[in-house]
Amino acid sequence: MIDDILLGAEKRMEASIEALKKDLAGIRTGRASPALIEHIKVEHAGASMPLKHIAGISVSGASLLVVQPWDPSSRQSIEKAIFKSNLGLTPNIDGTIIRLNIPPLTEERRQELKKLVKSRVEEGRIAIRNLRREATDELKQLEKDKEISQDEHKRAVNKIQILTDNFIDIAEQAGQNKEAELMEV
Repeated sequence: MIDDILLGAEKRMEASIEALKKDLAGIRTGRASPALIEHIKVEHAGASMPLKHIAGISVSGASLLVVQPWDPSSRQSIEKAIFKSNLGLTPNIDGTIIRLNIPPLTEERRQELKKLVKSRVEEGRIAIRNLRREATDELKQLEKDKEISQDEHKRAVNKIQILTDNFIDIAEQAGQNKEAELMEV
């Protein structure tokens, strides 16, 4: 029972870290990265879907993204979605492909993005702490129902705290890595 709770908490914390890393990947740095735009929702053929599902996205050089729609008729929808995304990117249509030039970040914008990274990391830490609370509540209930002893409860809570600390450190490291990437000129 205790092992199941610990394992479940660990898996959910891992999922939180993966979600945080995915979120941080979408924050724009000075370099071109498909992760920057692949999540953009495109309205096409009566459906809303991520850009990566209707077009190939590749990097050409350090500051150029190339979007190749699989269906040429979706080009206008993709262009409109990129404009609406508020990423500050201007699509250049070149026949059937769309080129996105990634302009260099200003110092002011870097600082804004750094604050955004800090807030996203804080949200990740909060999610991990909430998972810790859920796991400890489950353990309290087991102790209350006399399914585990007080000693087992304390040991399990300590293990959950160690797990929580480890995952918070991973979240912090991901944030520091992203901040360092943002500050590269």
